[in-house]
Amino acid sequence: QNVLLKFYELRAKYAGNDNITTNCDLISNEIMKLPGQEKYAEDVVNEAINEFNENCKLDYKQPETKAKLLGNIEVINAFSTNKKQIELLLQGEFVNNLNTVFDKTIEDNEVSQVNEKLLNNELSILSKIKANTEYDNEIIVKKLLSIIKNKSNYNEIFLSSARMFSSYLKDEDLDKMFEVPDLTTPLGQRNRLILELLYATGIRVSELVNIKINEINRYNRTIKVLGKGEKERIVVYGHMCENIMNMYIKDGRCQLLKNKNNDYLLLNKNGNNLSTRMIRNILDDIMIKSGIRKHVHPHMLRHTFATDMLNNGADIISVKELLGHENVNTTSIYTHVTNEQIKKVYESCHPRAKE
Repeated sequence: QNVLLKFYELRAKYAGNDNITTNCDLISNEIMKLPGQEKYAEDVVNEAINEFNENCKLDYKQPETKAKLLGNIEVINAFSTNKKQIELLLQGEFVNNLNTVFDKTIEDNEVSQVNEKLLNNELSILSKIKANTEYDNEIIVKKLLSIIKNKSNYNEIFLSSARMFSSYLKDEDLDKMFEVPDLTTPLGQRNRLILELLYATGIRVSELVNIKINEINRYNRTIKVLGKGEKERIVVYGHMCENIMNMYIKDGRCQLLKNKNNDYLLLNKNGNNLSTRMIRNILDDIMIKSGIRKHVHPHMLRHTFATDMLNNGADIISVKELLGHENVNTTSIYTHVTNEQIKKVYESCHPRAKE
């Protein structure tokens, strides 16, 4: 208890500092020096993790939810000071929930001190996990921390952070994931459709679980979705997704429905509509079975959709509309075209590059 009180004292002490990332380090360093830290830190971290996981179930849009999550993350960050304590972070749902909150923080794109503190503490925790465990995280934490330390413009911090954290899947990863669901079973057909829709349309998970049958135009291969701010938009899906969609609606969905009345497209084994948490659990299971050695979260398929569209010649305004972004600056985080792609474009377009 005294150690925890000391933490709150330190947090108040450094509250006036502009560099939040440095504050995280200063607090952690002082916590490490406290007598009895080793004895109590593990209990403090465990308690904060449990609270954080519970708070992740609350509505993220509410300011009090963000405040609770921030409080949990600050405690976890400060008290995770050695390998044993950091290994606690890999147990249960913590890392998945942390990545989800990080995605929401970036997607929020609101310039606020709470978001900046969330972002910096999340980065600090991920950096510790990367440095002290064998957890395979593709996020280049050190580079991102360097960017944040050297950026003075807050908007630029968010865009730089989002570019680094908007990891996308390679073709071979997608192929492995699409091969996992068993199309001879209702749940396999549903799970394959989940993958196809997330990648084919770039929709958010919250939009996916709310698709109703009457919002799908199977003739034109379009879906009406309700996005952020209750704004409707039309998304398009291709022939490969169409094949799985028709199979599921004609076969798998009918078996899952069990003579119930349910307007939603995606159903669980009891004929009820899926939640966003269920989608994440399904994706986690597919990831494990596919053998992909990285954390794949639902939003990564949205990143991959946008990246592949832009890399294959789509204009950024069209991608902005398909993603449901209000500002083209948000869409620009996906313009991380690879050097190889740039070279291919140059060689195919510039007259002096051709033999």
